[in-house]
Amino acid sequence: MAKIHLTAALAREFFSYDADTGLMHWRIKPCVRVDAGDRAGTLNSDGYLQVGFKFKVYTVHRVAWLYATGEWPVGQVDHINGVRTDNRMANLRDVSASLNQHNRRRVARNNSSGFTGVSWVQNAWRAAIWVDGRHVFLGYFKAPEEAHAAYLEAKRRLHAGCTV
Repeated sequence: MAKIHLTAALAREFFSYDADTGLMHWRIKPCVRVDAGDRAGTLNSDGYLQVGFKFKVYTVHRVAWLYATGEWPVGQVDHINGVRTDNRMANLRDVSASLNQHNRRRVARNNSSGFTGVSWVQNAWRAAIWVDGRHVFLGYFKAPEEAHAAYLEAKRRLHAGCTV
């Protein structure tokens, strides 16, 4: 069976979306277990709401963007406040993958310091940041909090458009 790709017209036919609250509901009954008027979307393993439509899975924030603007986003849809389930239009923006990565708030899974941009190297805490594909060294520090403060200061200076 061929997949039907979601268009703005189909999104508006099958869903209702409130841009002020970020909530999406089904306009029509899509299957046996779901009724018209039910909230659309279930939480996926990455913490985003997702919805199945005609044998394809979409994240709700991308469907909300399509619904509200009439077009799929060019880049990635970023949640400005970092809350992955807050799909209000005022909290969504279409950004490049690079800018979206700069806006990360969670520490990487393999980070043992507990601070973004901080690692233990040569008996000191090292701060570093990625800028335009380059790893920029910020210095060595006695405490991880000092290294993280240096990272945050550099992030504010070097990553225009970030909200951290």
